[in-house]
Amino acid sequence: MIHPHGGKLVTRTISGEDRERLAREADRMPQVPLNQRELADLEMIASGAMSPLEGFMGEADYRSVVDSMRLTNRLVWSIPVVLSAKAEQHERLKPGAQVALVDEAGRALAVMDVEDRYRADHDYEAQMVLRTNDDGHPGVQYLKSISPVYLGGKIHLIRRPEHRDFLRYRLQPKETRVLFNTKGWNRIAAFQTRNPIHRAHEYLQKCALEICDGLLIHPLVGETKKDDIPADVRMRCYEELLSSYYPRDRVVLSVFPAAMRYAGPREAIFHALVRKNYGCSHFIVGRDHAGVGSYYGTYDAHAIFGEFDPEEIDITPLFFDHAFYCRKCGNMATTKTCPHDKADHIFLSGTKVREMLAVGELPPSEFTRPEVAKILAESTRSERT
Repeated sequence: MIHPHGGKLVTRTISGEDRERLAREADRMPQVPLNQRELADLEMIASGAMSPLEGFMGEADYRSVVDSMRLTNRLVWSIPVVLSAKAEQHERLKPGAQVALVDEAGRALAVMDVEDRYRADHDYEAQMVLRTNDDGHPGVQYLKSISPVYLGGKIHLIRRPEHRDFLRYRLQPKETRVLFNTKGWNRIAAFQTRNPIHRAHEYLQKCALEICDGLLIHPLVGETKKDDIPADVRMRCYEELLSSYYPRDRVVLSVFPAAMRYAGPREAIFHALVRKNYGCSHFIVGRDHAGVGSYYGTYDAHAIFGEFDPEEIDITPLFFDHAFYCRKCGNMATTKTCPHDKADHIFLSGTKVREMLAVGELPPSEFTRPEVAKILAESTRSERT
């Protein structure tokens, strides 16, 4: 099976006497509350999903990632993973201190060894990572909502963040790797999504299944922008599709706990690298991966992979053009395979689909399966009432 990024799967969860001791000591430490993105990052660092990271980034790694998409050891890494100070007392913490990382209820989830405290330039970070400083970009909005003082250091997880949803689908990297090995899969394609799967997505996934042993459908269920389809609705759509339209023995559905950055090309690299940690050898990259609005070009997320040697990424990207249903072809296609005019193509934007659902109109079956359209319509009706 493919090696994790950096060569080994990092685990930052402690147990036994060490856990009991740190849990007691955490009550006497300064407490740093985590926002939703940081909670997701903590969970992923601890499980190895963000291997080789062992904690939140110190200044040297942070600046190297922002400037060059590499850690200081030159390993490819495209997204800063940072912890913001929440109060003046946190901004005065000195390297060598320990802090308790707590959830919104004040429960200590982890202890962090403070190895670094530094000030970020959020305008520069936004321009380099998000390629914009526009206040309309959700990633820029996030940066403006947090302190520019960051704390870096290794984490020691005492307990996982509490979840009440998708419990049967919350597989950690070590678990997906065991599952793939049990199934005898060596070539596994991962599909990242924050939207309900429509016919274009289904087309890409089934093309990948033609060349791989199995498929990991890995929907992101961390924090997204407010107008995105809620995760529970999306999961119902995935379950419905898998029960009727996919070979059950060749597909695994598991949730990806990360928060969306909406960082377009850089996030495509990040999404690929972490799927390698889950055991995937291939990664599907479609149009405007992790994009939002018109901030990124349609295929910028394809082009960015060309900035690295393939062995540095070490997961095979599967690039797909814009997919659609062609009336004349009578099937799904892309511009690579269809010779017909756009007038014969059926593709709806997310905005158009929401507008149709809002007035009780179901998207056509050429765009999405009727079962999915029904779930989306029911969800829209319940939101209005």
